[in-house]
Amino acid sequence: MKDLDQTAPSVDMFHAPVNRAMKILDRSFFRKDMNLAAACILDVKKITRYQKELSTDILKIPRLRAVRSVPLDTLPNGNAKGVLLKPEVRMNDKSSWGSKLQELVEAREVLVAPYQLQLDYDYWTYLDIMSAILPEDDQSEIPVGFSVVGHVAHLNLRDQYLPYKSLIASVLLDKNPNIRTVINKIDDVGEENEFRTFKYEVLAGPDDMNVEVREQDCVFKFDYSQVYWNTRLSTEHHRLVSKFKRGEAVCDVMAGVGPFALPAAKKNVWVWPNDLNPASHESLVQNAKRNKTFKISDFINPFCEDGHSFIRTSATSLLNSNRDLAIFSKVSRSYRMPTKAVNAQIHVEPKTFSHYILNLPASATTFLPSFIGLYAGHEHLFEPHTETQLPMVHVYCFSTKSDDNKAEEEKIRSEVSEQLGYRMGGVGREEMEIWDVRDVAPQKRMFCASFRLPAEVAFRKMDAEKKPD
Repeated sequence: MKDLDQTAPSVDMFHAPVNRAMKILDRSFFRKDMNLAAACILDVKKITRYQKELSTDILKIPRLRAVRSVPLDTLPNGNAKGVLLKPEVRMNDKSSWGSKLQELVEAREVLVAPYQLQLDYDYWTYLDIMSAILPEDDQSEIPVGFSVVGHVAHLNLRDQYLPYKSLIASVLLDKNPNIRTVINKIDDVGEENEFRTFKYEVLAGPDDMNVEVREQDCVFKFDYSQVYWNTRLSTEHHRLVSKFKRGEAVCDVMAGVGPFALPAAKKNVWVWPNDLNPASHESLVQNAKRNKTFKISDFINPFCEDGHSFIRTSATSLLNSNRDLAIFSKVSRSYRMPTKAVNAQIHVEPKTFSHYILNLPASATTFLPSFIGLYAGHEHLFEPHTETQLPMVHVYCFSTKSDDNKAEEEKIRSEVSEQLGYRMGGVGREEMEIWDVRDVAPQKRMFCASFRLPAEVAFRKMDAEKKPD
Protein backbone atom coordinates (compact mmCIF):
# COMPACT_ATOMS: atom_id res chain seq x y z
CA MET A 1 0.00 0.00 0.00
CA LYS A 2 1.26 3.46 -0.86
CA ASP A 3 0.78 6.59 1.22
CA LEU A 4 1.88 9.91 -0.26
CA ASP A 5 2.30 13.25 1.45
CA GLN A 6 -0.78 15.38 0.88
CA THR A 7 1.39 18.30 -0.23
CA ALA A 8 2.95 16.36 -3.13
CA PRO A 9 2.38 17.88 -6.56
CA SER A 10 -0.74 16.59 -8.35
CA VAL A 11 1.22 15.36 -11.35
CA ASP A 12 3.19 12.92 -9.17
CA MET A 13 0.41 11.80 -6.89
CA PHE A 14 -1.71 10.36 -9.66
CA HIS A 15 0.99 8.35 -11.40
CA ALA A 16 0.78 4.59 -10.99
CA PRO A 17 3.17 3.10 -8.38
CA VAL A 18 6.48 2.11 -10.01
CA ASN A 19 7.97 -1.39 -9.89
CA ARG A 20 10.45 -2.02 -12.68
CA ALA A 21 11.45 -5.37 -11.20
CA MET A 22 7.96 -6.84 -11.68
CA LYS A 23 7.99 -9.97 -13.87
CA ILE A 24 4.58 -11.39 -12.98
CA LEU A 25 1.64 -9.01 -12.87
CA ASP A 26 0.71 -8.15 -9.29
CA ARG A 27 -2.49 -6.13 -9.48
CA SER A 28 -2.58 -5.52 -5.72
CA PHE A 29 0.65 -3.53 -5.96
CA PHE A 30 -1.13 -0.78 -7.88
CA ARG A 31 -2.97 0.75 -4.98
CA LYS A 32 -2.53 4.23 -3.60
CA ASP A 33 -4.14 5.87 -0.58
CA MET A 34 -4.06 9.66 -0.80
CA ASN A 35 -5.00 12.10 1.95
CA LEU A 36 -6.99 14.91 0.34
CA ALA A 37 -9.48 17.53 1.45
CA ALA A 38 -13.09 17.76 0.31
CA ALA A 39 -15.49 20.68 0.24
CA CYS A 40 -18.69 19.33 1.82
CA ILE A 41 -21.72 21.16 0.50
CA LEU A 42 -24.40 21.20 3.18
CA ASP A 43 -27.29 21.94 0.82
CA VAL A 44 -27.20 19.19 -1.82
CA LYS A 45 -29.33 21.32 -4.15
CA LYS A 46 -26.37 23.71 -4.52
CA ILE A 47 -23.77 21.10 -5.53
CA THR A 48 -23.81 21.98 -9.23
CA ARG A 49 -23.64 25.71 -8.53
CA TYR A 50 -20.80 25.48 -6.02
CA GLN A 51 -18.93 23.01 -8.17
CA LYS A 52 -18.66 25.74 -10.80
CA GLU A 53 -17.82 28.49 -8.31
CA LEU A 54 -15.07 26.40 -6.70
CA SER A 55 -13.58 25.29 -10.00
CA THR A 56 -10.13 26.73 -9.24
CA ASP A 57 -9.83 24.55 -6.10
CA ILE A 58 -11.53 21.36 -7.31
CA LEU A 59 -9.54 18.25 -8.26
CA LYS A 60 -9.67 17.63 -12.00
CA ILE A 61 -8.12 14.31 -12.96
CA PRO A 62 -9.15 12.17 -15.97
CA ARG A 63 -11.54 9.30 -15.16
CA LEU A 64 -11.92 10.45 -11.55
CA ARG A 65 -15.24 11.65 -10.15
CA ALA A 66 -14.86 14.86 -8.17
CA VAL A 67 -18.24 14.56 -6.37
CA ARG A 68 -18.09 12.03 -3.54
CA SER A 69 -19.89 10.99 -0.38
CA VAL A 70 -17.66 12.32 2.40
CA PRO A 71 -17.75 10.85 5.97
CA LEU A 72 -18.71 13.64 8.37
CA ASP A 73 -19.44 12.75 12.01
CA THR A 74 -20.99 16.14 12.77
CA LEU A 75 -23.99 15.41 10.54
CA PRO A 76 -26.92 13.19 11.58
CA ASN A 77 -26.52 10.70 8.75
CA GLY A 78 -22.74 10.58 9.12
CA ASN A 79 -21.81 11.79 5.63
CA ALA A 80 -22.27 14.65 3.19
CA LYS A 81 -21.93 15.27 -0.51
CA GLY A 82 -18.69 16.97 -1.34
CA VAL A 83 -16.24 17.71 -4.07
CA LEU A 84 -12.61 16.63 -3.90
CA LEU A 85 -10.06 19.42 -3.73
CA LYS A 86 -6.62 19.64 -5.25
CA PRO A 87 -3.75 18.24 -3.16
CA GLU A 88 -2.44 21.79 -2.80
CA VAL A 89 -5.64 22.76 -0.96
CA ARG A 90 -5.01 21.60 2.62
CA MET A 91 -7.73 21.21 5.23
CA ASN A 92 -5.94 22.99 8.08
CA ASP A 93 -4.23 25.70 6.01
CA LYS A 94 -6.69 28.42 5.04
CA SER A 95 -3.96 30.23 3.13
CA SER A 96 -4.11 27.40 0.57
CA TRP A 97 -7.83 27.98 0.01
CA GLY A 98 -9.21 30.05 -2.83
CA SER A 99 -11.17 33.18 -1.95
CA LYS A 100 -14.52 31.60 -2.90
CA LEU A 101 -13.88 28.57 -0.72
CA GLN A 102 -13.01 30.81 2.22
CA GLU A 103 -16.19 32.83 1.63
CA LEU A 104 -18.45 29.77 1.57
CA VAL A 105 -16.84 28.28 4.68
CA GLU A 106 -17.30 31.54 6.59
CA ALA A 107 -20.93 31.61 5.45
CA ARG A 108 -21.30 28.01 6.76
CA GLU A 109 -22.45 26.84 3.36
CA VAL A 110 -19.44 24.56 3.03
CA LEU A 111 -17.23 22.56 5.38
CA VAL A 112 -13.70 21.44 4.53
CA ALA A 113 -13.19 17.85 5.68
CA PRO A 114 -10.49 15.18 5.24
CA TYR A 115 -10.99 12.54 2.57
CA GLN A 116 -8.91 9.46 1.89
CA LEU A 117 -8.93 8.67 -1.82
CA GLN A 118 -8.11 5.11 -2.82
CA LEU A 119 -6.95 4.30 -6.33
CA ASP A 120 -6.24 0.77 -7.50
CA TYR A 121 -5.27 -1.23 -10.59
CA ASP A 122 -8.67 -0.69 -12.22
CA TYR A 123 -8.18 3.09 -12.28
CA TRP A 124 -4.98 3.22 -14.31
CA THR A 125 -4.83 2.72 -18.07
CA TYR A 126 -2.72 0.24 -19.98
CA LEU A 127 -0.18 2.98 -20.72
CA ASP A 128 -0.08 4.05 -17.05
CA ILE A 129 0.68 0.51 -15.90
CA MET A 130 3.26 -0.22 -18.58
CA SER A 131 5.03 3.08 -17.87
CA ALA A 132 5.38 1.95 -14.24
CA ILE A 133 6.69 -1.52 -15.11
CA LEU A 134 8.96 -1.26 -18.14
CA PRO A 135 12.59 -0.09 -17.79
CA GLU A 136 13.10 3.63 -18.23
CA ASP A 137 15.30 3.01 -21.28
CA ASP A 138 12.31 1.38 -23.07
CA GLN A 139 9.75 4.10 -22.32
CA SER A 140 9.99 5.85 -25.69
CA GLU A 141 8.21 3.15 -27.70
CA ILE A 142 5.89 1.35 -25.30
CA PRO A 143 3.83 -1.14 -27.36
CA VAL A 144 0.50 0.60 -27.84
CA GLY A 145 -0.30 -0.25 -31.46
CA PHE A 146 -1.96 -3.58 -32.14
CA SER A 147 -4.52 -5.00 -34.52
CA VAL A 148 -7.84 -6.24 -33.21
CA VAL A 149 -9.45 -9.04 -35.22
CA GLY A 150 -12.70 -10.04 -33.57
CA HIS A 151 -11.80 -10.95 -29.99
CA VAL A 152 -8.08 -11.35 -30.79
CA ALA A 153 -5.45 -8.67 -30.16
CA HIS A 154 -2.51 -9.18 -32.53
CA LEU A 155 0.83 -7.81 -31.34
CA ASN A 156 4.09 -7.56 -33.23
CA LEU A 157 6.51 -6.97 -30.36
CA ARG A 158 10.00 -5.68 -30.91
CA ASP A 159 12.87 -7.67 -29.44
CA GLN A 160 13.45 -5.40 -26.45
CA TYR A 161 9.89 -5.99 -25.23
CA LEU A 162 9.86 -9.78 -25.54
CA PRO A 163 11.04 -10.32 -21.92
CA TYR A 164 7.90 -8.45 -20.82
CA LYS A 165 5.47 -10.08 -23.27
CA SER A 166 3.41 -11.83 -20.58
CA LEU A 167 3.07 -8.64 -18.56
CA ILE A 168 2.10 -6.64 -21.65
CA ALA A 169 -0.49 -9.21 -22.71
CA SER A 170 -2.03 -9.53 -19.23
CA VAL A 171 -2.49 -5.78 -18.84
CA LEU A 172 -3.78 -5.49 -22.41
CA LEU A 173 -6.37 -8.18 -21.70
CA ASP A 174 -7.46 -6.50 -18.46
CA LYS A 175 -7.85 -3.06 -20.01
CA ASN A 176 -9.76 -4.12 -23.15
CA PRO A 177 -12.96 -5.98 -22.21
CA ASN A 178 -13.75 -6.95 -25.82
CA ILE A 179 -10.46 -8.83 -26.16
CA ARG A 180 -10.26 -12.45 -25.00
CA THR A 181 -7.03 -13.61 -26.64
CA VAL A 182 -3.67 -11.85 -27.09
CA ILE A 183 -1.15 -13.22 -29.59
CA ASN A 184 2.28 -12.18 -30.80
CA LYS A 185 3.45 -12.74 -34.37
CA ILE A 186 6.74 -14.66 -34.51
CA ASP A 187 7.42 -14.50 -38.24
CA ASP A 188 6.63 -12.31 -41.23
CA VAL A 189 3.31 -12.79 -43.04
CA GLY A 190 3.80 -15.31 -45.81
CA GLU A 191 7.42 -15.99 -44.81
CA GLU A 192 7.01 -19.75 -45.08
CA ASN A 193 3.82 -20.15 -47.13
CA GLU A 194 1.99 -18.51 -49.97
CA PHE A 195 -1.30 -18.14 -48.08
CA ARG A 196 -0.12 -15.05 -46.13
CA THR A 197 -0.68 -16.75 -42.77
CA PHE A 198 1.82 -16.43 -39.92
CA LYS A 199 3.17 -18.27 -36.90
CA TYR A 200 2.11 -16.91 -33.55
CA GLU A 201 2.26 -17.55 -29.84
CA VAL A 202 -0.61 -17.05 -27.40
CA LEU A 203 0.41 -14.61 -24.68
CA ALA A 204 -2.88 -14.43 -22.77
CA GLY A 205 -6.33 -15.99 -22.98
CA PRO A 206 -7.43 -19.14 -24.82
CA ASP A 207 -5.96 -20.26 -28.15
CA ASP A 208 -9.21 -19.50 -29.94
CA MET A 209 -8.68 -18.00 -33.39
CA ASN A 210 -12.24 -18.44 -34.69
CA VAL A 211 -13.28 -14.82 -34.94
CA GLU A 212 -16.16 -12.70 -36.16
CA VAL A 213 -15.56 -9.33 -37.81
CA ARG A 214 -17.99 -6.73 -39.15
CA GLU A 215 -17.01 -4.47 -42.02
CA GLN A 216 -19.12 -2.46 -44.49
CA ASP A 217 -22.32 -3.96 -43.01
CA CYS A 218 -21.10 -7.48 -43.71
CA VAL A 219 -20.29 -10.23 -41.21
CA PHE A 220 -17.10 -12.24 -41.69
CA LYS A 221 -16.32 -15.40 -39.72
CA PHE A 222 -13.05 -17.25 -40.17
CA ASP A 223 -10.16 -19.02 -38.46
CA TYR A 224 -7.59 -16.24 -38.16
CA SER A 225 -4.77 -18.78 -37.92
CA GLN A 226 -5.62 -20.19 -41.36
CA VAL A 227 -6.41 -17.12 -43.47
CA TYR A 228 -5.20 -13.58 -44.12
CA TRP A 229 -7.03 -10.59 -42.67
CA ASN A 230 -5.84 -7.05 -42.01
CA THR A 231 -8.13 -4.78 -40.02
CA ARG A 232 -6.06 -1.75 -41.02
CA LEU A 233 -7.19 -2.17 -44.63
CA SER A 234 -10.88 -1.49 -43.91
CA THR A 235 -10.65 2.07 -45.30
CA GLU A 236 -8.97 0.76 -48.46
CA HIS A 237 -11.63 -1.92 -48.91
CA HIS A 238 -14.30 0.78 -48.76
CA ARG A 239 -12.41 3.09 -51.12
CA LEU A 240 -12.07 0.52 -53.88
CA VAL A 241 -15.57 -0.96 -53.54
CA SER A 242 -17.00 2.55 -53.90
CA LYS A 243 -15.62 2.59 -57.46
CA PHE A 244 -17.73 -0.41 -58.53
CA LYS A 245 -21.10 0.23 -60.13
CA ARG A 246 -24.24 -1.84 -59.88
CA GLY A 247 -24.43 -4.46 -62.60
CA GLU A 248 -20.67 -4.51 -63.30
CA ALA A 249 -18.58 -7.68 -63.08
CA VAL A 250 -15.46 -7.73 -60.89
CA CYS A 251 -12.72 -10.36 -60.85
CA ASP A 252 -11.06 -10.55 -57.41
CA VAL A 253 -7.98 -12.67 -58.10
CA MET A 254 -6.68 -12.95 -54.51
CA ALA A 255 -9.96 -12.51 -52.66
CA GLY A 256 -9.13 -13.91 -49.22
CA VAL A 257 -12.29 -14.27 -47.12
CA GLY A 258 -14.07 -11.60 -49.18
CA PRO A 259 -13.43 -8.06 -47.80
CA PHE A 260 -13.81 -6.66 -51.34
CA ALA A 261 -16.13 -9.34 -52.73
CA LEU A 262 -18.95 -9.33 -50.17
CA PRO A 263 -19.48 -5.54 -49.92
CA ALA A 264 -19.34 -5.35 -53.74
CA ALA A 265 -21.93 -8.12 -54.11
CA LYS A 266 -24.13 -6.28 -51.62
CA LYS A 267 -24.23 -3.47 -54.21
CA ASN A 268 -25.51 -5.95 -56.83
CA VAL A 269 -22.08 -6.20 -58.45
CA TRP A 270 -21.29 -9.58 -60.03
CA VAL A 271 -18.13 -10.81 -58.31
CA TRP A 272 -15.86 -13.69 -59.29
CA PRO A 273 -13.66 -14.08 -56.19
CA ASN A 274 -10.73 -16.50 -56.18
CA ASP A 275 -8.17 -17.58 -53.60
CA LEU A 276 -5.56 -20.30 -53.71
CA ASN A 277 -5.96 -20.96 -49.98
CA PRO A 278 -8.73 -23.57 -49.46
CA ALA A 279 -9.45 -22.18 -45.97
CA SER A 280 -9.97 -18.67 -47.37
CA HIS A 281 -12.14 -20.02 -50.17
CA GLU A 282 -14.34 -21.98 -47.75
CA SER A 283 -14.68 -19.00 -45.40
CA LEU A 284 -15.69 -16.78 -48.32
CA VAL A 285 -18.33 -19.29 -49.44
CA GLN A 286 -19.78 -19.54 -45.94
CA ASN A 287 -19.64 -15.78 -45.39
CA ALA A 288 -21.54 -15.22 -48.64
CA LYS A 289 -24.28 -17.55 -47.40
CA ARG A 290 -24.23 -16.00 -43.94
CA ASN A 291 -24.98 -12.51 -45.30
CA LYS A 292 -28.17 -13.69 -46.96
CA THR A 293 -30.04 -10.48 -46.12
CA PHE A 294 -28.38 -8.82 -49.11
CA LYS A 295 -28.59 -11.88 -51.42
CA ILE A 296 -24.81 -11.68 -51.61
CA SER A 297 -24.36 -15.33 -52.53
CA ASP A 298 -26.48 -14.85 -55.68
CA PHE A 299 -23.95 -12.35 -57.05
CA ILE A 300 -20.84 -14.33 -56.10
CA ASN A 301 -19.19 -17.06 -58.15
CA PRO A 302 -16.26 -18.31 -55.99
CA PHE A 303 -13.15 -20.24 -57.09
CA CYS A 304 -10.08 -21.81 -55.51
CA GLU A 305 -7.41 -21.72 -58.23
CA ASP A 306 -3.99 -20.36 -59.08
CA GLY A 307 -4.31 -16.63 -59.73
CA HIS A 308 -2.14 -16.58 -62.87
CA SER A 309 -4.40 -18.96 -64.74
CA PHE A 310 -7.59 -17.63 -63.12
CA ILE A 311 -7.12 -14.22 -64.74
CA ARG A 312 -7.43 -15.85 -68.15
CA THR A 313 -9.90 -18.69 -67.44
CA SER A 314 -12.33 -16.37 -65.66
CA ALA A 315 -12.41 -13.99 -68.63
CA THR A 316 -13.19 -16.86 -70.98
CA SER A 317 -15.79 -18.35 -68.63
CA LEU A 318 -17.55 -15.01 -68.24
CA LEU A 319 -17.76 -14.65 -72.02
CA ASN A 320 -19.61 -17.96 -72.13
CA SER A 321 -21.73 -17.38 -69.04
CA ASN A 322 -25.47 -16.73 -69.30
CA ARG A 323 -26.48 -15.89 -65.75
CA ASP A 324 -29.32 -13.64 -64.76
CA LEU A 325 -31.06 -13.00 -61.49
CA ALA A 326 -34.53 -11.78 -60.59
CA ILE A 327 -34.77 -9.65 -57.47
CA PHE A 328 -38.19 -8.77 -56.10
CA SER A 329 -39.02 -5.52 -54.38
CA LYS A 330 -39.94 -5.70 -50.69
CA VAL A 331 -43.67 -5.69 -50.04
CA SER A 332 -45.75 -5.19 -46.92
CA ARG A 333 -46.51 -8.29 -44.85
CA SER A 334 -50.18 -7.59 -45.33
CA TYR A 335 -49.73 -7.67 -49.09
CA ARG A 336 -50.59 -11.03 -50.64
CA MET A 337 -48.35 -11.98 -53.52
CA PRO A 338 -50.37 -12.96 -56.57
CA THR A 339 -49.52 -16.09 -58.51
CA LYS A 340 -47.62 -13.97 -61.04
CA ALA A 341 -44.31 -12.41 -59.97
CA VAL A 342 -44.47 -8.63 -59.68
CA ASN A 343 -41.93 -5.86 -59.09
CA ALA A 344 -39.06 -8.06 -60.27
CA GLN A 345 -35.79 -6.55 -61.44
CA ILE A 346 -33.84 -8.77 -63.80
CA HIS A 347 -30.07 -8.49 -63.41
CA VAL A 348 -28.08 -9.89 -66.33
CA GLU A 349 -24.43 -10.71 -65.82
CA PRO A 350 -22.21 -8.85 -68.32
CA LYS A 351 -19.85 -10.67 -70.68
CA THR A 352 -16.69 -8.86 -69.61
CA PHE A 353 -15.15 -7.70 -66.33
CA SER A 354 -15.10 -4.01 -65.49
CA HIS A 355 -12.47 -4.41 -62.76
CA TYR A 356 -9.70 -6.79 -61.73
CA ILE A 357 -8.34 -6.74 -58.16
CA LEU A 358 -4.86 -8.11 -57.45
CA ASN A 359 -4.37 -7.77 -53.70
CA LEU A 360 -1.13 -9.63 -53.04
CA PRO A 361 1.29 -6.74 -52.49
CA ALA A 362 4.45 -8.81 -52.22
CA SER A 363 4.07 -10.29 -55.72
CA ALA A 364 0.88 -9.07 -57.43
CA THR A 365 2.75 -7.26 -60.22
CA THR A 366 4.18 -10.62 -61.38
CA PHE A 367 0.62 -11.67 -62.28
CA LEU A 368 0.29 -8.87 -64.84
CA PRO A 369 1.72 -10.87 -67.80
CA SER A 370 -1.49 -12.94 -67.63
CA PHE A 371 -3.33 -9.91 -69.04
CA ILE A 372 -1.30 -9.95 -72.26
CA GLY A 373 -3.62 -11.09 -75.06
CA LEU A 374 -6.49 -11.52 -72.57
CA TYR A 375 -9.12 -10.45 -75.11
CA ALA A 376 -7.26 -11.18 -78.34
CA GLY A 377 -9.86 -12.04 -80.97
CA HIS A 378 -12.63 -10.31 -79.01
CA GLU A 379 -11.93 -6.75 -80.05
CA HIS A 380 -15.53 -6.42 -81.25
CA LEU A 381 -16.76 -6.51 -77.63
CA PHE A 382 -15.09 -3.21 -76.73
CA GLU A 383 -14.75 0.39 -77.84
CA PRO A 384 -15.01 1.62 -80.56
CA HIS A 385 -17.28 -1.28 -81.63
CA THR A 386 -19.43 -1.03 -78.47
CA GLU A 387 -19.68 1.29 -75.49
CA THR A 388 -17.86 -1.25 -73.28
CA GLN A 389 -14.44 -0.21 -72.06
CA LEU A 390 -11.55 -2.50 -71.30
CA PRO A 391 -11.32 -3.37 -67.58
CA MET A 392 -9.62 -1.37 -64.88
CA VAL A 393 -6.80 -3.23 -63.12
CA HIS A 394 -6.09 -2.50 -59.46
CA VAL A 395 -2.77 -4.03 -58.43
CA TYR A 396 -1.35 -3.69 -54.93
CA CYS A 397 2.36 -3.51 -54.23
CA PHE A 398 5.00 -2.47 -51.70
CA SER A 399 7.64 0.18 -52.19
CA THR A 400 9.84 2.50 -50.19
CA LYS A 401 8.46 5.71 -48.70
CA SER A 402 9.27 9.37 -49.15
CA ASP A 403 7.57 12.69 -48.47
CA ASP A 404 6.08 13.11 -51.96
CA ASN A 405 6.12 9.47 -53.27
CA LYS A 406 7.45 10.71 -56.62
CA ALA A 407 10.33 8.22 -56.78
CA GLU A 408 8.07 5.39 -55.62
CA GLU A 409 5.42 6.21 -58.23
CA GLU A 410 8.01 6.06 -61.00
CA LYS A 411 9.31 2.71 -59.72
CA ILE A 412 5.80 1.27 -59.66
CA ARG A 413 4.98 2.65 -63.12
CA SER A 414 8.19 1.12 -64.49
CA GLU A 415 7.49 -2.24 -62.86
CA VAL A 416 3.95 -2.40 -64.24
CA SER A 417 5.20 -1.37 -67.70
CA GLU A 418 7.88 -4.06 -67.67
CA GLN A 419 5.42 -6.78 -66.67
CA LEU A 420 2.94 -5.75 -69.38
CA GLY A 421 5.56 -5.14 -72.06
CA TYR A 422 4.00 -1.73 -72.61
CA ARG A 423 5.08 1.69 -71.39
CA MET A 424 2.37 3.16 -69.14
CA GLY A 425 1.97 6.94 -68.94
CA GLY A 426 3.14 9.66 -71.28
CA VAL A 427 1.49 11.54 -74.13
CA GLY A 428 -1.30 9.53 -75.76
CA ARG A 429 -0.89 6.62 -73.36
CA GLU A 430 -2.95 5.24 -70.50
CA GLU A 431 -2.51 7.06 -67.24
CA MET A 432 -2.05 5.29 -63.93
CA GLU A 433 -3.38 6.37 -60.55
CA ILE A 434 -1.05 5.34 -57.74
CA TRP A 435 -2.80 5.46 -54.39
CA ASP A 436 -0.90 5.63 -51.10
CA VAL A 437 -2.68 2.96 -49.02
CA ARG A 438 -0.73 2.84 -45.75
CA ASP A 439 2.67 2.62 -44.08
CA VAL A 440 3.58 -0.96 -43.17
CA ALA A 441 7.07 -0.35 -41.73
CA PRO A 442 9.38 2.61 -41.08
CA GLN A 443 10.74 2.48 -44.65
CA LYS A 444 7.97 0.51 -46.38
CA ARG A 445 4.66 1.65 -47.82
CA MET A 446 1.73 -0.10 -49.51
CA PHE A 447 0.34 1.30 -52.77
CA CYS A 448 -2.48 0.53 -55.20
CA ALA A 449 -1.79 1.15 -58.88
CA SER A 450 -5.00 1.51 -60.91
CA PHE A 451 -5.05 1.69 -64.70
CA ARG A 452 -7.24 0.75 -67.64
CA LEU A 453 -5.88 -2.27 -69.44
CA PRO A 454 -4.29 -0.92 -72.64
CA ALA A 455 -5.73 -2.20 -75.94
CA GLU A 456 -2.18 -2.95 -77.11
CA VAL A 457 -1.87 -5.39 -74.19
CA ALA A 458 -5.39 -6.87 -74.14
CA PHE A 459 -5.52 -7.60 -77.89
CA ARG A 460 -1.90 -8.56 -78.43
CA LYS A 461 -1.52 -11.70 -80.51
CA MET A 462 0.86 -14.22 -78.98
CA ASP A 463 2.37 -17.50 -80.07
CA ALA A 464 0.90 -20.41 -78.19
CA GLU A 465 4.21 -21.29 -76.57
CA LYS A 466 4.67 -17.70 -75.34
CA LYS A 467 1.25 -17.35 -73.73
CA PRO A 468 1.27 -17.01 -69.93
CA ASP A 469 0.43 -20.17 -68.09
